[in-house]
Amino acid sequence: MNAARSCSGRYPNLGPLVLAQAGVPLVDGVGPLLLDKVNEGAEVRLVGDRLYVRGELAAVGTLQTEQSVTEAMEVARLALGDQFESFARNTIDYMQRERDLLFGGSGLPELAHDLAHRQVLVVVRGSGYRQDLAALRSYIQEVHPVLVGVDGGADALIDSGYRPDLIVGDMDSVSEDALSLALPGRRWWGGRRQPTEVILHGYPGGDAPGRGRLESLGVPFTVVEAAGTSEDVAYLLAHESRADLIVTVGSHANLREFLDKGRMGMASTFLVRLRVGEILMDAKGVSRLYPGRVRLRETALLVGSALFAIVVVILASEPLRLYVGQVLRELFDWARGLS
Repeated sequence: MNAARSCSGRYPNLGPLVLAQAGVPLVDGVGPLLLDKVNEGAEVRLVGDRLYVRGELAAVGTLQTEQSVTEAMEVARLALGDQFESFARNTIDYMQRERDLLFGGSGLPELAHDLAHRQVLVVVRGSGYRQDLAALRSYIQEVHPVLVGVDGGADALIDSGYRPDLIVGDMDSVSEDALSLALPGRRWWGGRRQPTEVILHGYPGGDAPGRGRLESLGVPFTVVEAAGTSEDVAYLLAHESRADLIVTVGSHANLREFLDKGRMGMASTFLVRLRVGEILMDAKGVSRLYPGRVRLRETALLVGSALFAIVVVILASEPLRLYVGQVLRELFDWARGLS
């Protein structure tokens, strides 16, 4: 149930078509009042384009089909040229306003974590982030990159069994559990480590919506003012800290994804990618180039453990001891005969 239209007509966004092709009912234009009528966990019944709550009609909208969504996307595709022009204008505007930050790192703080000559993994809770993190397990275990979570990306790292070294964002979608890792003296799975560092993304002029939340939790933080997205700030921090490589998870990889996001600020991410492009790599590329390797030490430990278990079993069993002794005597006699 969508309070507004799923296809705005500005560009052919992919979400409604995915739902229609999967057979998921999609009803548009029911109005924002429905959000007040339906509580979390309430049972509802959908009949055609009508939604019932506790047996009473709560909303009526437009039931979309694969055909109607395809037609709406075709109309939006015809207007795509205008969106490209708008995207380009916004990119130029961002370059003019943020050129000192973009090309000189102006306003970026000095981090407590040392990123120089290290690899940095930036996690955004975007499309396919779970699969990307799973594919990078060997890479993370062997390379030990600096782990950066962009807002909810910090929780994505924790859910996968990792501790974020840095959390960057406006703090609107990161959990309190993740933020608590920044509290001094917090232990992490059996050992004391440097607390997670929190970088609050503020906007030009000093407005930082997440400031009150961090202050109420007692979480220490540093503010970075930038007109772009929190993802941009994470890339620029790693780049200006002289990181050797930036690996991205769940980020926006192409122009179609930027437009599909539906935010004018996404033009800044496009430009920032051009700025840091020489050390930027998408997680999907790393998982293909770095499949992981079996190291000699691990192989030796595995073989040694197996041999040790075999010896213990032989020593504990008298029939096996007699059998092994007989085999060894026969081998000794055979070798003596050869000599």
